[in-house]
Amino acid sequence: MKLAVVGTGYVGLVSGVCFAEWGHQVICVDNDASKIDMLKKGQIPIYEPGLKELMDKNLQRLVFTTSIEEATDKSDIIFIAVGTPPRPNGEADLSAVETVAATVARRMKSYKLVVEKSTVPVQTGDRVKQTMAVNNVNKVEFDVASNPEFLREGTAIEDSLKPDRVVFGTDSVRAKKMLLELYSPLGCPIVATDIQSSELIKHASNSFLAMKISFINAVANVCEKSGANVEQVAEGMGLDRRIGRSFLNAGIGFGGFCFPKDLQAFIRISEKLGYDFKLLKAVEEINEDQKKLFVKKIEELVWNISGKTIGILGLAFKPNTDDMRFAPSIDIIEALQKDGAKIKAYDPVSMDRARQVLKDVQYCDNPYDVAQDADCLVIVTEWDEFKKLDLVRIKSLLKVPAIADGRNIFDPDKMKELGFIYQGIGR
Repeated sequence: MKLAVVGTGYVGLVSGVCFAEWGHQVICVDNDASKIDMLKKGQIPIYEPGLKELMDKNLQRLVFTTSIEEATDKSDIIFIAVGTPPRPNGEADLSAVETVAATVARRMKSYKLVVEKSTVPVQTGDRVKQTMAVNNVNKVEFDVASNPEFLREGTAIEDSLKPDRVVFGTDSVRAKKMLLELYSPLGCPIVATDIQSSELIKHASNSFLAMKISFINAVANVCEKSGANVEQVAEGMGLDRRIGRSFLNAGIGFGGFCFPKDLQAFIRISEKLGYDFKLLKAVEEINEDQKKLFVKKIEELVWNISGKTIGILGLAFKPNTDDMRFAPSIDIIEALQKDGAKIKAYDPVSMDRARQVLKDVQYCDNPYDVAQDADCLVIVTEWDEFKKLDLVRIKSLLKVPAIADGRNIFDPDKMKELGFIYQGIGR
């Protein structure tokens, strides 16, 4: 099939490369000329394990361009995978989606299927149809469909090639047939719905997972006050098949571009439709509180933060990505800096991006440089590299052997045996 993917971010580039892996001809489009130049040179503008290798393998089926018009001329299905960042009120900014839809509609000279791949509010499909109808200067047939992605940064390739399910929504028999043909070889369950249900599935899924995280973090706070161990509680809960163990890891809260943005958007969507989704508002509030509570834990360890050197291990919002969008590290570091702390930090892959958003931070080459003469070491992202640290060496480097573990990667009893002043979450 001849496909185009407009937008070469975490979703668009992974989707385009995986479509090529399935044997399709794919045109990847982005309005950022420097990003397209990088891709033409075989360079990857984002960090995603396995992506470069898969792209190199399929270069003969991939074209990179800044021209939506070129992609429209040469493609039958056009996926919109542009950014939908939150506005100040939490609603999704859909201006890029509108621009792509209008551009495609003005250019198309034969039937096209335009597919929302970006995460968009329910009823966006109707607006895309309207925009295309108004700009359809050549009066050709077209269809619109929704096909939300469920990729996890860090495991996006595997999620694309071996998904739990594929969801798409359309009211067109022709479009449904095309999307079934595209995805049937995957051999996974395919959920074909109307457009509104498909759009809602994505927001409902991410909001539910965010709710699980906030729930276990709330439970962790009860555990701390009662002497219980949140990891044992989570294990006991997770063995119930109706609940499951995934996303029941207590910590400093969720970040990244999906959960915070989609949660806010779903709250605003519900409000506009006349429903006050109080449950999701509580999920959001708990997540914000968790970062503030963690800063208080650090303060308990060092007493007075002002003038102290705090070492931060992990900056990206999760392991195996360089994504700093809505990363908990940002709020935590800025709160510590506001209280007068000096910050040293290290992350295996995200420091270049971190430098763009975090100022007055001493970026180090490894975890041991971070620990050198620090008054406290803070675990923010659970990279495997940190789980394998030489803790005896770490203790010898710290000015005070204090560790605030925001991801519970270390065993509290072992840490105490080693002589650390240790604070975890919910234990």
